[in-house]
Amino acid sequence: MTDIKVPSVGESISEVTLLKWTKKDGAYVERDEVIAELESEKATFEVNAEKAGVLKTLAQEGDTIQIGAVLAQIDETAAKPAEAPKEEKKTASPVPTPPAATTTQPAAAAPVTASATSKEEVKASPVAAAIIADKKMDTRSISPSGTGGKIMKHDVLDALSHPGKMAFGDNELLSRNVRKEKMTNLRKTISRRLVEAKNTTAMLTTFNEVDMGRIMEIRSKHKDKFKEAHGVNLGFMSFFAKACSIALGEWPAVNAYIDGDELVYHDYADISIAVSTPRGLTVPVVRNVESLSMADIEKKVLELAGKARDSKLTTEDLQGGTFTITNGGVFGSLMSTPIINIPQSGILGMHKIQDRPMAINGKVEIRPMMYLALSYDHRVVDGRESVGFLVRVKELLENPELLLMGKDPVKTLLEL
Repeated sequence: MTDIKVPSVGESISEVTLLKWTKKDGAYVERDEVIAELESEKATFEVNAEKAGVLKTLAQEGDTIQIGAVLAQIDETAAKPAEAPKEEKKTASPVPTPPAATTTQPAAAAPVTASATSKEEVKASPVAAAIIADKKMDTRSISPSGTGGKIMKHDVLDALSHPGKMAFGDNELLSRNVRKEKMTNLRKTISRRLVEAKNTTAMLTTFNEVDMGRIMEIRSKHKDKFKEAHGVNLGFMSFFAKACSIALGEWPAVNAYIDGDELVYHDYADISIAVSTPRGLTVPVVRNVESLSMADIEKKVLELAGKARDSKLTTEDLQGGTFTITNGGVFGSLMSTPIINIPQSGILGMHKIQDRPMAINGKVEIRPMMYLALSYDHRVVDGRESVGFLVRVKELLENPELLLMGKDPVKTLLEL
């Protein structure tokens, strides 16, 4: 037997949570095949089989396991099942059969079964089933009155005459169900860090707004050629990351943090990009943004976002970071006050782009506007620096040609 132990994933991490087994107990696994997914307080990672053999699992999904503990065992002396390939063929052959069978089902009955959310099949009279199919109704909104929970015609008509009654998820109407779920390590870390940020920093937020017209014009004009040349889409994040990297170089306090009695300044911009995943918020880091091209930034953001969605982020992907950008606009947020990603001293919040009437040269014009929010640690960043930083970001975004070298080309030409 070969023991598969929980690997070390960081000096400060002593335990992990078993998210799921990708191979079942008793299954034959090949060497280096993924057998389980674990989650630490910082990221999720996979465990591979060290040898080929039969897997014996020693923990249940959801268990909290100490670093170095035995997670599973592999019996490398077990012979590989000869019938495994045949089983795959057997399971593949019946696939075409169900569609042929379902075509013989009555048309009116299918929607009733499909709309049922309970484990038991929903029963309905022929007339009720026909109305449900025609109106594409959700059977959760119908209270059955027939024998054995059968939906009658008047039940459907009553639901149609009193719309708006809807259950939560798979629950019945008027449900009083309460559920409890164990917090994951990632959610515990998010909770702890957010409270720590609120309690240990002198956090303040300043706001501004930016006209996104020029950037939208550039994207519309060049997006096809950009993708053809670089293989990635031209998004908003590269403009914001580049603008922040320039502004951070000009306002170094926003790019610093407190370490004991010292202020630590950074002569580079490692920008954390907040990414929402089904398991919670993660902030992978794009390093040396000031030295990257627009295409390089887009490629790195795409890579990190994909790794976050697939739970492939490593501890290295998440460590460090001197400043953070978060985009609540993708969810429709018009305005928010983001919380600092400690120990950093600043975080920029992007928001929804919305057409608004603006006074331009004495005339009212409809412009695509976005509110920007900069939350900062007032212990490190003064008001002048925070406002100056945000105004500089606004200037760079409204005049994208400045992103090339941070200066007005005409003024540079004239040495002004």
